[in-house]
Amino acid sequence: MTKVELQNNVEKALEEIRPYLITDGGDISLIGIENDVVKVQLLGACIGCTVNQLTLKNGVEATIKKYAPQIKEVVEVK
Repeated sequence: MTKVELQNNVEKALEEIRPYLITDGGDISLIGIENDVVKVQLLGACIGCTVNQLTLKNGVEATIKKYAPQIKEVVEVK
């Protein structure tokens, strides 16, 4: 998979999960992809939310891996 295809697949995954975040007053932004690690920034109500790390791993990371199985991890950039 090329870098462009990988980024497109990650963006598709974020588009799938974004409505759930927006419902709770939050959002997510792709910062970059390095060495099969996706860097994202949580926005809005997601900042400081007590379950944001759970959302990041169980929601965001799982969805991204569905679209791009080679991704090893999703990390939050503050």
